Amino acid sequence: MGAYALRKLLYGFAVMGGVILVVFVLFNILPGDPARMTMGQRSDVQSLDAVRKEFGLDRSKPVQFFLYINDLSPISIHPLTAENQEKYHYQKLFRVGNDAIVIKVPYLRRSYQTKRDVTTILSETVPNTFVLALTAMIFATLIGVLLGVVSAVHQGTWIDNAANAFAILGISAPSFFAGIIIAWLFGFLLADYTGLNMSGSLYSYDPFKGQIITWKNLWLPMITLGLRPLAIIVQLTRSAMLDVLAQDYIRTARAKGLGRYAIIYKHALRNALNPVITAISGWFASLLAGSFFVEYIFGYNGLGRTTVTALEMSDFPVVMGSILFIAFVFVVVNILVDLLYAWVDPRVKLS
Repeated sequence: MGAYALRKLLYGFAVMGGVILVVFVLFNILPGDPARMTMGQRSDVQSLDAVRKEFGLDRSKPVQFFLYINDLSPISIHPLTAENQEKYHYQKLFRVGNDAIVIKVPYLRRSYQTKRDVTTILSETVPNTFVLALTAMIFATLIGVLLGVVSAVHQGTWIDNAANAFAILGISAPSFFAGIIIAWLFGFLLADYTGLNMSGSLYSYDPFKGQIITWKNLWLPMITLGLRPLAIIVQLTRSAMLDVLAQDYIRTARAKGLGRYAIIYKHALRNALNPVITAISGWFASLLAGSFFVEYIFGYNGLGRTTVTALEMSDFPVVMGSILFIAFVFVVVNILVDLLYAWVDPRVKLS
């Protein structure tokens, strides 16, 4: 098990290394001058040169890439200065001349526009996106499993056909298209009945109470984000339930006189949930990434909206930090799922 876990960790490091390389190359060949975007189109040459020097944009691309890797690495080399200590918050391991090998939290650099640390920006938006992804996954799981069970139990009826049609529609409709339709229908056309807004974030400001949680702003983006996994869970649950209901032990349970509720929910559903659990573990990380356009459509202040806004303003450190965070979540989730499979079924380690 230890060797298997080590292989997975090395695989995760390799994937993150590839992502870092691709992200750096991609955002260093895009058109646009970050210094000019920061200072404005009418800025003078001296000001532009000062900004480029401040962010290290005046150096060659290989040197920039090495410095970027040095900033991201938990163990790196930095000069022992008070400025670096405040910037990186490192702990010195041992000294090498005027420099030192230090251990620190990966440094995602500063925003070109606001001059704030990218880590601080992400820490303010990631919890909102996490809440959105988590509630969307709960919504998709509960409704999806329920519809899948009902569809399987009523196989061949109009209920089954309606559930299948809904699943096909949910899989086929892109999130940005579904978001526009849902926002217009429930946030505008039927707003007097639903009480929901077309746009709004999880937190809002009340002049008397200060910052408060506005749960109603979560409903529409949650439904939009959870629509596709919901449709897939419906199909997975239906297929698994049909397979389980055809097993011999289910016929034996019926012959013993067990009630329909006990057979379906206590025996069949429990054994049919394995593929659903697998889908949930894979979809949660995908929902974090899939929230980009959904948050932008609904004006929801999360990681997705922050990233899209930063991309529009050529604020590349924020965009790169967001992408690396999403990639890190994907890698961690996949490693944990693989380790869980290996723990449940030791045969997995042999593959």
